[in-house]
Amino acid sequence: MLQIRKGGHRDLERFYPMFEVDFDEKELLPKLSIHMAITKGDMELLIVYDEESKLELGYALCFCRGVYGYVLLKYFGILPWYREKGLGVQAMRLVNKYYAQRQGILAELTVFDPEDKDTLRKLWKFFTRFGYEELPCDYHLGGAEVTLMVKPIQGTGEIAPVAHRIIRDFYSRVLGPTRLDKMVEI
Repeated sequence: MLQIRKGGHRDLERFYPMFEVDFDEKELLPKLSIHMAITKGDMELLIVYDEESKLELGYALCFCRGVYGYVLLKYFGILPWYREKGLGVQAMRLVNKYYAQRQGILAELTVFDPEDKDTLRKLWKFFTRFGYEELPCDYHLGGAEVTLMVKPIQGTGEIAPVAHRIIRDFYSRVLGPTRLDKMVEI
């Protein structure tokens, strides 16, 4: 049975190389900035593991403190050697349950290769399966267009008018003004 636990700084040191493999460098936050955000309580690293074997199977890095009570799922992944076994579905259920007392969970879908429509379609299908809805929000992350999705939990999915404030608030807690303006266009 899969479980989820809150990770710390040592876990971040071990999982950051996976972020570098799973995500484009244009959307990667600096490791030191994530360490600082975890220390301040602005981000949480969640580790998905098998309760019986204690093997770590995946991760979720989330912005967990921001305006309006929403959470931003920044990075989510299953370790490569455990993929294609349905663990991502189980892990996403655990993440959704972990944040069940929040207003909702936001997810950014980005694809840096404009020709790669299949990846975006698969991501969109995965998230809609869990009740995520697409939000009309025009912004770019590292130069790539973002499809923003929200899973309403305690709150509403009707946050399009304030989504730009929510997103900017999350990133401003981790990045300085210059890096923020380079990375996030909203």
